[in-house]
Amino acid sequence: MFGKGGNDKDVVSMTDREKAKRMAPLRLVESYWHGLAGEDMVPLRSQIDPRGMENALENAFLMERIAPSMAKIRVAGTHLNDLMGMQVAGMPLSSLIAPSDREAFGAAVTRLFADPAIIKIELEAEGGFGKPELDASMILMPLRSDFGDMSRALGALVSHGRVGRTPRRFKVKSVEATPAVQKGIVSRRPVDIVEDELPPLLRPLTGMSEAKADYTPRKVAPEVKRGHLRLVISND
Repeated sequence: MFGKGGNDKDVVSMTDREKAKRMAPLRLVESYWHGLAGEDMVPLRSQIDPRGMENALENAFLMERIAPSMAKIRVAGTHLNDLMGMQVAGMPLSSLIAPSDREAFGAAVTRLFADPAIIKIELEAEGGFGKPELDASMILMPLRSDFGDMSRALGALVSHGRVGRTPRRFKVKSVEATPAVQKGIVSRRPVDIVEDELPPLLRPLTGMSEAKADYTPRKVAPEVKRGHLRLVISND
């Protein structure tokens, strides 16, 4: 369809529309993160509410840093499970990446937490029998834990093409990193969090850890001055 005057520069191809539709979950998760972050603060992980990105939950995931260049998936939407053919919660995010490209992917994860940075990665799946062409886009955005350290992240992944035989692993085509905050403030003492108000899947996992005991200074008894003792011997 042409615009006024027969000019075709206003034409939007079906390919562009399809791409915009395919990328919509990624854009939604990114917009949600920015809505929490503002300009000068990386959001807390406990601020994440799935209702804020309800239409993208299939593609979204939460992860935790376990090494400078590695993070494991804590909660994941069904799309990541479909790509791997198994439940991915508890697995390293790099499980989705071809072994030959994991070093480059690890460098991107390092920047995610260290800078901190928003990481956008374009991916293409490894080919093979029963594994048709498959492209994917991933976004990773840092989060602070309830203790204020940069060790959590919110991400999303969308793919284009048939999944075919699983597991599908991806090669890194390109990586784009941009600062997560503009004013250099990336950490501060966290505000009080009421964890019982969070959805069960997004509450911090406690495992077998014990509650932190309150510290009460030990009272020191006042010094008592004692008189000198004198031994008296009587032979009466």
